[in-house]
Amino acid sequence: MSSIKNNKLQLVLMWVLLTSVLLGIFTLLPVSDKVDTSTVIKAATKAVIKAAPIVVTNESQVNTVSLPAEQSLGQTSTRSLETSSEPSSGLAAERSSVSAVSTDSVIPATTAMVTESVVASIAAELAKSYPKTINYVIQKGDTLGAIFEQLDLSQKSLYQILEVDLNVLALDSIKPGQMLIFTEFEGELTRLELQISLAHQVIYKRQGDSGFEFEQVNIDGEWREHSYIGKVEYSFSGSAKKAGLSLFEAQFIASLLKDKINFSRDFRIGDTFKVLVSRQYIGDQLTGENRIDAVSINNRSRNISAYLYEGAYYDEAGLSIERAFVRRPVSSKYRISSSFNPKRLHPVTGLLRPHNGTDFATPIGTPIFATGDGVVSRVLNHKYAGLYIEISNGQTYRTRFLHLSKALVRKGQRVKRGQKIALSGNSGRITGPHLHYELHMRGRAVNAMTADIPIASAIDKRQQAAFKLALNNYHAAWEQVKS
Repeated sequence: MSSIKNNKLQLVLMWVLLTSVLLGIFTLLPVSDKVDTSTVIKAATKAVIKAAPIVVTNESQVNTVSLPAEQSLGQTSTRSLETSSEPSSGLAAERSSVSAVSTDSVIPATTAMVTESVVASIAAELAKSYPKTINYVIQKGDTLGAIFEQLDLSQKSLYQILEVDLNVLALDSIKPGQMLIFTEFEGELTRLELQISLAHQVIYKRQGDSGFEFEQVNIDGEWREHSYIGKVEYSFSGSAKKAGLSLFEAQFIASLLKDKINFSRDFRIGDTFKVLVSRQYIGDQLTGENRIDAVSINNRSRNISAYLYEGAYYDEAGLSIERAFVRRPVSSKYRISSSFNPKRLHPVTGLLRPHNGTDFATPIGTPIFATGDGVVSRVLNHKYAGLYIEISNGQTYRTRFLHLSKALVRKGQRVKRGQKIALSGNSGRITGPHLHYELHMRGRAVNAMTADIPIASAIDKRQQAAFKLALNNYHAAWEQVKS
């Protein structure tokens, strides 16, 4: 009988040890990632029963029987500790736990030991009941479909995510260095996070069997202003880089003032420039987001300037540097068939399906016009958005045109307000021909029909005083650098 007691005691002690370790780990996990405690105990108990058999012997015979699957050793041990009249510490507690285990149970004839196979078995059981996270850094040439295939993720989940991504189109432009974080539970993808930058993430969360919903996370961080004063020694871009500006910032300035000065021919050695740049930080780390606030160039004794005010650039006199927007990309004769609605719900599933644009009831082949000056940043085909065009309208604005039948521009091409860029169609997953038009301001979709966008060519008289104050602040920042 002592052999029986010793082996039973060994089994119970092993179970208590493993459960304690697992619960210790469990308490350290983030709240959002925890699973039910009973799930952990149940998985550990099953694994111990499967992988840690015991020898039951007495002096006269050896019996080999099976422990019933429905009997939970964890429950038996817990019950014995709660009902025992002996002190619940030391050997007395161990004996009370052992005494509760039925001696009629049949246990395989192997010595109970904690081995690698036991640990592996427990890990396998727990893996079925605990979320698994995969961090994937996007490489050059990667596509979302290829990544799903490589990670053995279901095509159904891919299509469900692409369907909801129609509202943001973030996954259409994944870039090397960005990170995708996948979360699986019981073999099913439950969450996907795209980390576009430190300040911008898009999260797709499963909502039952109906599909996914998305959430855009934009962290404001801290915008810090940097002042640069330089002198042209050779090219503007080279001189700007020497002064501390990035190549992207120099190129943006050249694009902004291209109608005022020819950056290839008009500069002379000795010309001077002043630039104010705001850069975004989270803590002390740059996010990669920046904004040109003000530029002043002295070229051959003439001054060329641009100041950011209320999302648009104006010169010293308050005249617009950029051409104003128009609100509609089609003729006024075409009615709006669906308005901007960021809180729209799917009529069947009840899931959040924002309508981040304005739909116009246009027959196939209707001419589509650019609503503002800019550079074509995307011409792509999407399973749900169909053929679409995206135009970058400076640092503040971005416009999109979906469900086209034909694109008349290419990526990288500069376009003017009112220029014909496409023909409408019914591509993608839609119920009938129409144009879906979107306007984004600083990365967020806004109602193009009502948003406060530059549609005038000069500062309104009522805003002149506020504009002059903004100019004084810009000039004061440059004077501070000089001193």
